[in-house]
Amino acid sequence: MATIINYAIIIIYCAALVGIFLYSLSMLSLLLNYLKHRKQNDEAPKFNLLDPKEIPYVTIQLPLYNEKYVVRRLLENIAKLEYPRTKLEIQVLDDSTDESVAETAEIIKELQATGLDIKHIRRTNREGFKAGALKEGLAIAKGDFVAIFDADFMPQPDWLKRTVVYFKDPEIGVVQTRWGHINRNYSILTKIQALALDVHFTLEQVGRNSKGYFINFNGTAGIWRKACIYDAGNWEGDTLTEDLDLSYRAQLKNWKFKYLEDVETPAELPVVISAARSQQFRWNKGGAENFRKTVSRVLAAKNIGWKTKFHGVMHLLNSSMFLWVFVVSVLSIPMLYIKNQYGHLAWIFHITSFFIISTVILFICYWFTYKNLQGKTFDDFLNYIKLFVTFFSVALGFSFHNTVAVLEGHTGKRSEFVRTPKFNINALSDSWKNNKYINTKLSPNMIVEFLLMLYFLFGLYSAVRLNDFGMFPFHCMLTLGFGFVFFKSLTSKA
Repeated sequence: MATIINYAIIIIYCAALVGIFLYSLSMLSLLLNYLKHRKQNDEAPKFNLLDPKEIPYVTIQLPLYNEKYVVRRLLENIAKLEYPRTKLEIQVLDDSTDESVAETAEIIKELQATGLDIKHIRRTNREGFKAGALKEGLAIAKGDFVAIFDADFMPQPDWLKRTVVYFKDPEIGVVQTRWGHINRNYSILTKIQALALDVHFTLEQVGRNSKGYFINFNGTAGIWRKACIYDAGNWEGDTLTEDLDLSYRAQLKNWKFKYLEDVETPAELPVVISAARSQQFRWNKGGAENFRKTVSRVLAAKNIGWKTKFHGVMHLLNSSMFLWVFVVSVLSIPMLYIKNQYGHLAWIFHITSFFIISTVILFICYWFTYKNLQGKTFDDFLNYIKLFVTFFSVALGFSFHNTVAVLEGHTGKRSEFVRTPKFNINALSDSWKNNKYINTKLSPNMIVEFLLMLYFLFGLYSAVRLNDFGMFPFHCMLTLGFGFVFFKSLTSKA
């Protein structure tokens, strides 16, 4: 029986390594696409925005839910958009249940007095959550094009002028812009979040879009052709990432998406780990839900090639990376003992050591993103190494939390849409301590994360005991990662 268990551990461990390796290869492919695309000139077809007959009518949707700290910043920023007011409508889709409703109503009245066409739209329930709010607003939207901004986003005044022009091409259904980060350097947590998002919004989005592979509208900082939304079946609230869901349904119906790396839309990163946890949970569970819902349609589609299908499947499996990483992490300690007990299986461990190349590939991919946005000097490279190791450790620390999300998504367990609390953090001196929306509950996941920290401390002890230090750096990062996530979670409840 012990032998059977050991062989089962080896098989599962190796299978998870293969999954991670395939993901890293897909990232390498996207990096090559990205580097090739950067050498090309990309010019947009132009609406003549000086000709009133050519200026399209645009509706801006602002979905809100208890955004007390950022609602004024949001609305005043949106009011600064440079676009003819006769062709602009703003819908404030407010599902709030707290005192922010009155403040929002007052700000809207102030803006209406300036001649701005802005409406305060309230629902009697939160059916469908964000997707439901967007769908209800769409039914009465005046615009042929619909821009969407979450409460913490602050588009530049010329944002509409730089995006709407691409809809001159009648096949374009969505234009998505790159997220920026107004508080990137606030803390270690914001720095590593920024690094991960930068990779998605440069390498991944450009790498896919440049070759015509499926990409996703990111829920905000983008603009839809209203006809595309309706043709794709409208917003649906049966997953936690309604943006990814509608994106794939639209592209399966042959709508094209346009991604603009050079149009940056600044936003605020979560500065407290409980907020990052809720965001990570929603994104990763939603990704798994969409894999469950959509992958068979992608594979069966006759209107797309095999490369688009491969990258589509890997895209939908993005969140499942955490499951594979968690499996490899947990089994790495039993593998350490199996390696030292079964000498005749040494060849297996030589083969599995090859998969360190997955980490090398990711290191290279993240570096190209970092140097394009942060700098390419030798000092920048040294700073990047420190940041990557920190990012990798914390990502490992999130692996259990995100694995739970992925498993819930794949098994069809339903849960509420938990929005990420906003803080109105613009400078290092700003504080989040009195934010009323912070989750103060001690979750079972946190207890497990503490136990996992102890488990990987045992892994460090095992390396000394067995005189085998091959896994020592990995277990060190796991210990630090789970420790960081656990203790930072405790701190946010102080």
